[in-house]
Amino acid sequence: MSKKRNDGRAVGEARPMEAKVGVVPSAKGSAMFKIGNTIAVAAVRGPRKLHPKFLQDPEKGKLRCFYNMISFSGAGDRVRPGPSRRSKEINLVMESALTPAIDLSAYPGCAVDVFINLIQTDAGTRCAAITAASMALADAGFRMQDIVSAIAVGKANGEIVVDLNYEEDSDENGVDIPIAMMPNEEKVTLLQLDGRIKKEELAKALELVKPVCKKIGEVQREAIIARHEKDGKGN
Repeated sequence: MSKKRNDGRAVGEARPMEAKVGVVPSAKGSAMFKIGNTIAVAAVRGPRKLHPKFLQDPEKGKLRCFYNMISFSGAGDRVRPGPSRRSKEINLVMESALTPAIDLSAYPGCAVDVFINLIQTDAGTRCAAITAASMALADAGFRMQDIVSAIAVGKANGEIVVDLNYEEDSDENGVDIPIAMMPNEEKVTLLQLDGRIKKEELAKALELVKPVCKKIGEVQREAIIARHEKDGKGN
């Protein structure tokens, strides 16, 4: 029988979640996603012409993500303000995770920018950022194949667990596997691995993630529907 984790959760249980859309009135689309004590706020700008011109794609628009962890947000050491190597890497990771779900064929030569601020952090930041960004893109009205839901799964205290908290994520012998998925099709759009893990443990991790991503997808859709019903934009 599996042990309870340090915060009392079961191995396949995510932290409490909350989602809202339309949180930044000046943006084309926006969203907030909270999981545990990690809060991500995403705002969409564009489409607008991409410069310099050589970066333009003549067949479709380009999605660009800008991840920023607010300096006072961290559960550990204070975060240095401004772009960092880590934030640039996460920008590319987010773009790769979200691009398969969004249709930008109507915007050739343009850029769609998503700005994500982590205003409070306690592990799982890139997954929260991807989840918030996906909702913001849907709120902005872009055609999407599916919503993108993300969660970290990994190994802590010798056990495969879903949604690592700060203490579990800080385990020197632990393993962290951020995964993003289009939950309706169970199509993985991102899988990163930080640490070493056996093949059978990775298979178990992927199976644990599927129902959690479906649950996150339900939370995302409920937030989008609630916003549209409130604004009288449809069902």
